[in-house]
Amino acid sequence: MNMMTHGGSCGHSCCLRMQNLSVKIGNDVIVEDVNLHVHCGEMVALIGPNGAGKSTLVKAILGQLPYEGVISFSVPGQRNRKLKIGYVPQSPAFDAGDCVSVADLFACCMSKRPAFLGHTKAMREKITMCLERVRSEGLIDKRIGTLSGGELQRVLLALALEPLPNLLILDEPLSGVDVEGMETLMEMLDEIRQTYDLSILMITHDFTMLSRYADQVLLLDGRPVCQGTPFEVLNSEAFRRVFHRKGGSL
Repeated sequence: MNMMTHGGSCGHSCCLRMQNLSVKIGNDVIVEDVNLHVHCGEMVALIGPNGAGKSTLVKAILGQLPYEGVISFSVPGQRNRKLKIGYVPQSPAFDAGDCVSVADLFACCMSKRPAFLGHTKAMREKITMCLERVRSEGLIDKRIGTLSGGELQRVLLALALEPLPNLLILDEPLSGVDVEGMETLMEMLDEIRQTYDLSILMITHDFTMLSRYADQVLLLDGRPVCQGTPFEVLNSEAFRRVFHRKGGSL
């Protein structure tokens, strides 16, 4: 098993640590012994076959499942800094005939004012600012159900970035996105992490872009079986063993 982590001092960079993280559901251990150290500005890809515990691990980080171990976030010179998490779920389905617009979706999430009462000028300006972060301000009045896969991912990403998090978690962001859209989305994520110095943890079944954008890859199969750079993990015996057994279902 190849296990690589960042060593030494964090220097002046904030960092996220998961130490001996395990999750049980009933008497079943779903994930165990996850140790991960991520500096701000880094992108980590979480990969593994179906049933490997990827979504379970994410739910634990989000506080939706109890876990054993430690999740800590630290900033040099600051104590007890609370970790702020932005989350983009796997593409939800929206009815094409639904009249809810992108602006309505943002308003419902960002304000107590009912969306059917309309949006104030200040709220519309704030929504536009959020969409500008992902170069999608032109989508503000489009109906959610009519968005393409790539457009929907950018809208959900913009929503997850308000307020700006320390950690951005994405569950299969490339699912349902065409090749051109995948390239655009990955370039945008790369720009966002550098601009805002936030960490990104991304579940993905698409390995084609990992070498260009990911700093670390964690191969999970109930427990970490390989961790390191994209080159190290994708060319490892552990990767071949996990994805080639019984047909290697992704």
